[in-house]
Amino acid sequence: MRNSQHSSIESITTRSKHPLPDFIEIDFIECGDTGSGDAIAIRHRHKNVDWIYVVDGGYKEDGTKLVEHIRNYYDVPYSINFVVLTHSDTDHASGLKAVLRHFNVGCLRMNRPWEHVDELMPKFKNFQDRERLVARLKRAFPHVSELEEIAHQRGIEIKDTFAGNNIGVFTVLAPSKSAYLDLIVQSEKTPAPVGKTTARFAKSESSAEWGEENLKGDSVGTNEENETSIVQFAHVCNKKVLLTGDAGVKALTEAHQVATRLNISTAELDWFHVPHHGSRRNLSSGILNTWLGEMLPRQIERPKLNAIISANRKDKDHPKKAVIRAMIHRGRRVVQTNGTLRLYTNNAPERAGWYPSIPLEYPTDQED
Repeated sequence: MRNSQHSSIESITTRSKHPLPDFIEIDFIECGDTGSGDAIAIRHRHKNVDWIYVVDGGYKEDGTKLVEHIRNYYDVPYSINFVVLTHSDTDHASGLKAVLRHFNVGCLRMNRPWEHVDELMPKFKNFQDRERLVARLKRAFPHVSELEEIAHQRGIEIKDTFAGNNIGVFTVLAPSKSAYLDLIVQSEKTPAPVGKTTARFAKSESSAEWGEENLKGDSVGTNEENETSIVQFAHVCNKKVLLTGDAGVKALTEAHQVATRLNISTAELDWFHVPHHGSRRNLSSGILNTWLGEMLPRQIERPKLNAIISANRKDKDHPKKAVIRAMIHRGRRVVQTNGTLRLYTNNAPERAGWYPSIPLEYPTDQED
């Protein structure tokens, strides 16, 4: 019987009795109840050694699902090599607490603003006491502070993660340290709030022709916390992968600049993780042209490149139709988490009851 809670893309091969060749599998766990979050598990087998990664953990309840998934499908491991928190939002951070408590973790990769308090002090006019600023920052980013506490209790190493660093096979493309510190100062969570008008959009839609896009990444943009998201790239097992967290246009622009500087070819991304559950405030036509290529004159019948959206099936606000359209305009097959979405290469083990994902259809209208 096929399990309607799980879907996958790429072909399945039968598990061999002999040691398996290299493969990678990436699982996007559906998060939240009616809202969306990010929880990603990765297994990369290289020379008969499994490397396991977790990137974000969703909400608190999703952490348990993530732990169970890894134990069920990754050959009951006791250790995880890398746990990555892309940024501090609850829908990414909260579930990681369960992961840190249940596994022996090699390294926790996350950024803590209080670790850079001496560089931040001159930027805050009203905070010249080091200890007070550290305490204030920990209150402003409680999930990061709690993850730090759990890691210290369990003897888990924590490392800052900035552009140019490596996390196993992944290269970090954003944020740079300087961009991160500037965004922390600008954040509404920190002691020097920046006046900001919250944009609200009418929930109306209009029909649109092929190629028309109404993205808001340039005109409105996303918040500073999202722009601090750790953006990671890997070229592994003949697949190019970009994981974006909730990155916006600023972070994605910096990420591409860093990739260019490091001579990393990002053309023809096989697996593009659409940021922020398919929000149109994180993308622009320009940044998509940079990462995915120019718009095509017509829709491709059987696209080989994929765009993955981590959005709960009950989420009425995500993904936006404008974002789905923009992906298809650039030759992407768009898939959304529906239970758990699995990406994998040849030679990955077969999973009984899993079925091919069904791509989202091209919307003929979009949000005004």
